[in-house]
Amino acid sequence: MKAEDVLKAVNFIQSEKGLDRELIFSSIEKAIQHALLKKWENDRKAEQLRDQERRMRGQKTVMPAPKSEDEGAEDGNDAAEPELYIPPIEVSINRENGEIVAILNHKAVETGELGRIAAQSAKQLIIQNFRQAESEELYQKFASRRGDLVLGVIKRIDRRREGDRGVATVQLDNEKNLEAILPPSEQIRGETHNPNDRIKAVILDVKRESNRVKIVLSRTHPDLVRRLFEEEIPEVADHVIEIRAVSREAGNRAKVAVSSSDMKVDCVGACVGVRGSRIKNIVEELHGERIDIVRWNDSLQVLIRYALQPAQIIDVHCYPRLGRAIVLVDDDNLSLAIGKKGQNVRLATKLVGWDIEIMTDEELQKSLNKAELWFRQIPNITDELIEAFITEGCFSYEDITVLKAEDIATLSGDTLTEEEADDILEYAEQYADLMESATAEEEEQENQAAEEAQAAASENMDSLFDESGEPAEASEEAEPASNEPKATLDDLLGGEDSAPGTDPGHPTEGQS
Repeated sequence: MKAEDVLKAVNFIQSEKGLDRELIFSSIEKAIQHALLKKWENDRKAEQLRDQERRMRGQKTVMPAPKSEDEGAEDGNDAAEPELYIPPIEVSINRENGEIVAILNHKAVETGELGRIAAQSAKQLIIQNFRQAESEELYQKFASRRGDLVLGVIKRIDRRREGDRGVATVQLDNEKNLEAILPPSEQIRGETHNPNDRIKAVILDVKRESNRVKIVLSRTHPDLVRRLFEEEIPEVADHVIEIRAVSREAGNRAKVAVSSSDMKVDCVGACVGVRGSRIKNIVEELHGERIDIVRWNDSLQVLIRYALQPAQIIDVHCYPRLGRAIVLVDDDNLSLAIGKKGQNVRLATKLVGWDIEIMTDEELQKSLNKAELWFRQIPNITDELIEAFITEGCFSYEDITVLKAEDIATLSGDTLTEEEADDILEYAEQYADLMESATAEEEEQENQAAEEAQAAASENMDSLFDESGEPAEASEEAEPASNEPKATLDDLLGGEDSAPGTDPGHPTEGQS
C-alpha cells in the first residue's frame, strides 16, 4: 500500500466517522501486525507440509523433526508442554507522510507480500476496531446528556399488530450514523406518529449493546416540559426564572412550579407570555396537554395552596414526621381540589413531594373520633400518647407502624420504656389490616344508606303526583320503617364505654 493512499484513507475515515486521527493510525498498525502474524503462521504451515513430503521421500528436511516419545522420556521432558513461539513483529506508520515500516523476524516486509487472506483478516480487524471506537465515543458523548432535548426525524415505525403504536426509529439531527428509538411506553397517549415526522424528545437512557449504542427517547418524561420551557422562555434559559419542580401525567395535565431570582420579573407572567403566546407553543408541542404554572414558595403550607389551585383552601395541616399534609376545604371546593379522577391532588402530591389528603372539616372530625376510638384499644396506651399520635398525624394503626419504638417512647413523654413502646408498635402492625377493613366497611354502609335515603326521597316525591300530574291522595297506611339496626364502628368496638385494652379482633359480650 502506497504512503499517499494511507494518508487518503486516514483523512477519509476521520471526516466520515469523526474518529481521532491517532486512533485510526494505531488501529491500522495493529491490523498490519495481525496480518504479519497470520502470514508467518501460513508460511510455517506450508513449510511443515513440505517437510512432511520430503521425509516421506527420504529427503533432508529444513525444519527439525519432532522427537519421539522414547527420546522425550529419556530427556525427562515427557510431561513438559512445548512453548508457543511468537516471532518478533514491529509495525510503525509515519504520521506525516504515511510510510509503513513492517518488520517480521528482524526482516523488513512489504505490505504487498502479506497475501489475500492476511490482508482480508487485517481489513476485518480494522473495521472491528473502528466500530468499537465509534461506539465508545458515542456512548461517552450521550451518556452525560440524559434528560437533554433532541430533535429528529422518524424513519420507520415497527408495529407488531394492527392498531399498535409501535416502536419508532428516530434519526437524530447532526448524527449521521446514529439512530434512537421511541418505545410505545414513552409516547404520549393519543399521539400518532408517521415516517418523516419531526419530533422533539428527551434522552431517557443510553445503553451499550455489543458494538452498538442504544439511545432511548421519551416524550412522557417530566424533563420534556422542563426543556421546552428552557427553549421557549428566554428567562428560564438565562436562569432568571428557575423551574423548581415538575409533575406530569403525559397527554392530560402537568404542573410546573417556578420562582424568580429578580424581584422585577413576574415568574408566572413571563412563562405565560403576552396573551399566552409562550405557553401556547409548549401546549401545541405536547398536543393540547394542559399546563398549570404554580408560583413556588418555601413555605409548604403556601405552596400546597398554590399547587391545588383553582380550589379555595380553608386550612393546611402539615405533619413532617409522616410527610403528610391534610388540606381542609368546604363542600363546594371538595371536588375541585381533588380533580377529575383525583388528578389535581395527585399532581400536587408529586409537585410538593408530600402526601396530600383533601378533607372537609366534618370528615376530619370524624377521622379524629375514629382514631381516638381505635387507639384506646391498644394495651398500655395513655391519653397523652393518644393526643401525641393525633398531633403527629397518625389517624390509623398503619400510620403508627411508620414510627419507631424510640419515637413512640419519646412521644409518651418518656413514661413508656422502649419495650412497652415496641409492644404498642407490634399491636398496631397486627391489627392494621383489621382497622382498614372495618373502616372501609363502615364507609360502604354509610354510602349505601345515603343512596337508599336519596332513592326513597325521590320515590316519595313521585308518589305525590298521579299520572295526570295532579297531587295524589295520601295513603292511609305508611310502610313502617325497618327497625333493624345497622352494624357501626361503635358496635364493633363496644362504644366509648369499652374498657381500654379490649382486643378489637375478639369482641366482648354485648358487641356485635
